[in-house]
Amino acid sequence: MNYRNSFLAGAIMTLVPSALSYCAQVNNDRKENDGGLAGKDSRPNILFIVSEDNGPELGCYGAPVKTPNLDRLASEGVMFKNAYVTQAGSSPSRSSFLTGLYPHQNGQVGLATWDYSMYQEDTPNLVNDLKKSGYRTGMIGKLHVLPESSFSFDWWEIRGSNFQRNKLDRYANDAYQFIKESEAPFYLQVNYPDAHNPFIPQVDGHPETVLTGNDVEALPYMGLTSDSLRQKTADYYNCIARLDEWIGVLLEKLKESGKYDNTMIVYIGDHGADILRGKRTCYEGGLKIPLIISWSGGVKNSVYQHLISTIDLYPTFMELSGNPIPSYLPGKSLMKVVKGSMKPVREFLFTEYHVHSNDNPYPQRAVRNKQYKLIYNPVADYENPGYNFTIHHFVNPDDFTDALGRAPQIVRDAYERMRKPPEYELYDLKKDPYEFNNLAGNPKYNKILNNLKKALYGWQVATKDPFLDKEIAERFFVEVMNTNNQKIEIKYHDYMDPHLVLIPR
Repeated sequence: MNYRNSFLAGAIMTLVPSALSYCAQVNNDRKENDGGLAGKDSRPNILFIVSEDNGPELGCYGAPVKTPNLDRLASEGVMFKNAYVTQAGSSPSRSSFLTGLYPHQNGQVGLATWDYSMYQEDTPNLVNDLKKSGYRTGMIGKLHVLPESSFSFDWWEIRGSNFQRNKLDRYANDAYQFIKESEAPFYLQVNYPDAHNPFIPQVDGHPETVLTGNDVEALPYMGLTSDSLRQKTADYYNCIARLDEWIGVLLEKLKESGKYDNTMIVYIGDHGADILRGKRTCYEGGLKIPLIISWSGGVKNSVYQHLISTIDLYPTFMELSGNPIPSYLPGKSLMKVVKGSMKPVREFLFTEYHVHSNDNPYPQRAVRNKQYKLIYNPVADYENPGYNFTIHHFVNPDDFTDALGRAPQIVRDAYERMRKPPEYELYDLKKDPYEFNNLAGNPKYNKILNNLKKALYGWQVATKDPFLDKEIAERFFVEVMNTNNQKIEIKYHDYMDPHLVLIPR
């Protein structure tokens, strides 16, 4: 018997008592929740709302866009001011909140539409765990994680991305159908297409009020301004306003079902905006997201300032549903925070980047604490292809060149650093929230730099990160670059999967 089979066989034997205990615990929780009435399971429902490509640019977060429905939801629960995804790309980000693992652990390091996938079909996930414990599981919109067969949804409508925003009323109507038909407690994930590129200003009269470039300033983390960048920002805000309108309809449908008070509502963006220094980077504009949790059993109108990752959602949903939290998960349950705790759940928060489509690979790792952030670029000898990809695909190159020429030197340096990253980037997020001033070469910050390096190294060891070996990071980067932007399968499973933490199955 080889090592892997031996390990798994031993893990299965070890898990038998745990499985029996798990079943007993779930059954006891059901009895407690139904007051002893056989057949009735009144555990809380979960409505998980996921939007596309938007950071915390909401009214309640201080952005100049009207989002009354999400603002109201925040007033009914907890608004998290420092919530982050694991990777600023759709498939890796979604794989993390569904499996509770970092992309380098589960294998979904790039887009599913480019054939990147999880290492193992039987990777444990939130959907299956909730279903096994008696929840009815539903999905509206795209999954975007492979293989799809890993996720045993009971019900799934509107499969696909719908970036043209067709029939957006269906999302709430289909959700209402699922909710009304669910006799068991439910988990329903509703995935809206806004605010993904293209930034469509108005669809079927939504949003009601359309902003133009004359109404807004360009997103501040770009560091640049021009008529076209202001218009792009306005259209991005229009997408968010439309998203808010349709979420409002969804929440009204939940109230109409009579199940609002027994439902935890969680809203997140899957990563930041598809704009300069946002999506596909390890900068704040790509990684930082809105997170709102509202539940009748929790506090209201609370603002939580400490560091949160989307890997914390899986443990949170497990605790809410009366299920044991798998011991291998790196995330932390947020239930104490939902109930009012203001204590931090972690000292350091970790993020990463591998690839998006084959146009833009660039291995990166990042760690931040309360004030400082370190970005590690293991292939710093190479230019970052994501720089030119973003400029040529999402802004006018001539307009960008003109805007960059008018920008302060510190901003021009930041863009040059994005094009050709150094091995380390260090930012003081209190003084420099948009990450323009790299402190890594300043001796004054050596102690801070070394402390963050130590924390990052410890995390890479603990999570069996294959890019702890710079040669593996370079091999992955070169193999993707050698596809010449073509959709060619990368055999990264062959040399990255053995570094995966072996999860008991």
